Amino acid sequence: MTLEIPPGEFDALIFDCDGTLIDSMPLHLDAWRAALDEHGFPSAQFTDKMHHDYAGMPGPAIVRLVNEQFGTVLDPDNVEASKLAWYLANHVNVKPVQPVVDIALANAGKIPMAVASGSDAEIVKEGLRAIGILDLFQTVITPVDVAKGKPAPDMFLLAAERMGVAPEKCLVFEDGQLGIQAANAAGMAHVFVPTE
Repeated sequence: MTLEIPPGEFDALIFDCDGTLIDSMPLHLDAWRAALDEHGFPSAQFTDKMHHDYAGMPGPAIVRLVNEQFGTVLDPDNVEASKLAWYLANHVNVKPVQPVVDIALANAGKIPMAVASGSDAEIVKEGLRAIGILDLFQTVITPVDVAKGKPAPDMFLLAAERMGVAPEKCLVFEDGQLGIQAANAAGMAHVFVPTE
């Protein structure tokens, strides 16, 4: 994996979690399909492309989009709860995205760092704990902390505020297009993390 770091000096780093720090996207797709099956939706219709397109979006918002697209009436909170339970029961299988984790490790204790993720707070913290890096970050931002998730800039702006760093001095690491849009909206430079 080659990461293109933009030029300039940055005073803080902000990382997305799933697909950026943690190689968990396949596990999330499995969790979505298990939850959708449990609630009577044919999970094969929830495609890998849909999953990638919705990366960074809060779970209930994804369920609302599925309802719009397929004319279903799935309960967003119940499906999200099923997805969370399945994921947490299987999260020990996650692995680090090593090139990105190496950047976090190299900067630990030197500059402030945060995680800003569209996933449930428990999923994020347990995933970071599972790969041994939760303690590297000054703050972890999840959908419960903001009014609007990605592609809105709220998560990244709150992370900058909590770290005491101006948004334009933050560098964001992201694997999802919604996250890239959010970084741009926040006035922050970004590094795209390709999905291997």
